[in-house]
This record gives sequence, structure tokens and C-alpha cells, in this order.
Amino acid sequence: MKEIKPLIYMDNAATTPTRPEIVSIMTEYMTEKFGNPSSLYSIARDSREAVEKAREQVASAINAEPKEIYFTSGGTESDNWAIKGAAFANQKSGNHIITTPIEHHAVLHTVEWLEKQGFEITYLPVDKYGLVDPEDFEAAITDRTILASVMSANNEIGTIEPIAELGRIARDKGVIFHTDAVQAIGHIPIDVEAMNIDMLSLSGHKFSGPKGTGALYIRTGVKIDPLMHGGAQERRRRAGTENVPGIAGLGLAIEIAVKNMEEESARIAALRDRLTEGLLNIPKTHLNGHPEKRLPNNVNVVFEYIEGESILLMLNRKGICASTGSACTSDSLDASHVLTACNVPIEIAHGSLRLTLGEVNSVEDVEYVLNTVPGIVQKLRNMSPLTPDELRTAE
Repeated sequence: MKEIKPLIYMDNAATTPTRPEIVSIMTEYMTEKFGNPSSLYSIARDSREAVEKAREQVASAINAEPKEIYFTSGGTESDNWAIKGAAFANQKSGNHIITTPIEHHAVLHTVEWLEKQGFEITYLPVDKYGLVDPEDFEAAITDRTILASVMSANNEIGTIEPIAELGRIARDKGVIFHTDAVQAIGHIPIDVEAMNIDMLSLSGHKFSGPKGTGALYIRTGVKIDPLMHGGAQERRRRAGTENVPGIAGLGLAIEIAVKNMEEESARIAALRDRLTEGLLNIPKTHLNGHPEKRLPNNVNVVFEYIEGESILLMLNRKGICASTGSACTSDSLDASHVLTACNVPIEIAHGSLRLTLGEVNSVEDVEYVLNTVPGIVQKLRNMSPLTPDELRTAE
């Protein structure tokens, strides 16, 4: 008889399951209210109203004005638009951009491309926890600096950056400040006014919304060129027929996520702490990221003397879904750029495991993982020629 495996999903930083009520509202705008929001008849007006309601929902979630919210296809497009759009719109004032080496590749590859177009890029160092020092940030600003982009919370190690302080420094220096908040939204409070944020990227599928939907907040008065050209949608800043079902789903998802955030984040943080404590009982295991200034759902550890990919394959056989880092780099055999920027030795960084919790997870899930991982780690260490004798066990 075939063994029936449980499904323990602990890769919520990669994506989250879409809530049933969100699927329901999306279905409504795919079937009954399917009109193009740019048209004039009634079902088109229904679609237009759905888009504008979602704009209000997103704005309310981050304390912005609805007119400052622009819908996109996701976090990658939002990051590209914010950085390229602001760079080219403001290049008469300077060509210097500041970021960090631990950003998502949607930011890193964008600034690398801009460097080929003549822009100068400064990568701020981070400490062993992945934190940016505001003093380093202020010292890096020159009279040619036009833009800075620092993520709100890291997608791999969960470290939360001092965004409000960085934003204040940028505001005082007249520098546009962008933050990739894709991992932060729905987990920690985000207030674009209090945190001095000029542009913010978010993605629906990270908080139980649909994939392929996102938004970019652009503070009124920020100069930014369009990334896409065509029709007059999104107030002539983002061309293309709106993804009405996705936008409606995104709006409802962010409203629910923010409404439930305080209670749910406290629940998940308790699971995170139990999971972290249990994993760190395994010898030669280390926590990545800041022990306190981290997302409530993020656990990232490294096990010495083994490869993270091998752990994932063996976890999958036990029904556990996890990752070694960003889902966008899952085909790469290179050590995590985030961990190497935090000065984790490459040979250790290869043994990383990221477990990210969500609303689908329970205490029982955590205990199942804690009963499963130690045996896998020991088996892999027994197979590795690098493992010292004191960490081996008899088969």
C-alpha cells in the first residue's frame, strides 16, 4: 500500500494559498462582471468600481491616498518601474543610486542594468544579521544621489530594516526613497507617511491573494517615467487593460491581511519561536538573520557539513515543503547572495534551510517538522566526507 504523506506547507515566503473568498470574488469578475473597465456600459462600470475599491483598500492598508496606488503584475514589475522610472525621470539631477547587496533580484538586476546605462550604484554593507546601518546610508549620499532602494524585510532571512530612519535621512537629503515591501505587507505594520516612504512595491500572492497581481505606491509629487506605454490606463502611467479579477482579489486580500495582522502575527511568531528553538538543538546549527528584528513567520538556519538541496529533497519525501532561500533563485547552485553578504562562509551557506509559516500552519505542523528534520540532518551528515567523527552516528 502506498504511504499517504501529510502536506506540511512551510514556504509561504515563496507564495501563499489563495483564500476561498478571494477566489470567489475573482470568479465573479471573470464571469458575471467581465467588462473592460475603460468601456462605458454597466458591466464595464462594475469593473471600474472594483478597481477603484481595490485602490482604496490598498491605500488604506499602507496609509496612502488612493490616487497614489498603481496596479501592476507583481513585485518584480513594481520594483523595475520604481527604480527605472525614477532613475530616468530624475537623471538631470544626478546619476547615483543607493541599494543593498541583500535585495531581491528584481532590484539587484535592475540596478545592474542601470549601471550599464551610465548610472552609478552604491551597495551599502550589512552586518552579520543583514541590517543596514543608517550612518552608512547617510554617508553614502552625495549631491548626485537621486534614488535609494532598501527592502522593508528580507525575503530569505527575515531581517526587518530600519526603514523609517532611512526614509527620514533620504527625505532630509532630497533623495527619493523606495522600499520593496513584498515580504513585509500583512506581517508587520507599514505606514508610508510615518516611515517617510516615497515609493513602495507589493505583491498579492504573498498575503493569500492571487499571483500576477501587485501594486506600486508613488507619493504625490515624485517624478517617475512610465515603464509600459500604450493606453491611458492607471492615469496614463501604466498602460494595459487592467486585470480586474486579480485587482479585486488583491484588494480583498490586503484588507483581510491587515485586519487580521496583529492577532495572526502573534500566533505565527509563537510557532516560529518553537520551530527555531527546536532546530537550534541540532548540533552545529545556526540562525540566519536578526534574532529579534525579524518577520514573525521566518525561520532560516544553516546546518554545517550538508547541502540544503539534499535536505529539501528528503523533506519533500516526508511531505514538507520548504526552501533554501528565494524561490526566484531555486535553479541556481550558487550560495545565497544574502548569506554571503552577511559574511556567512560559503561552505556553510550551502546548508541553509528556510521555513516560512502562514495561516495554514499549526502547532502540529511544527512538531512534525521538528520530529523529521533531525533525522534527515543526521543521515546527510553520515553520508558527507566533511562531517567530523564526533557528529557521526552508527547506522
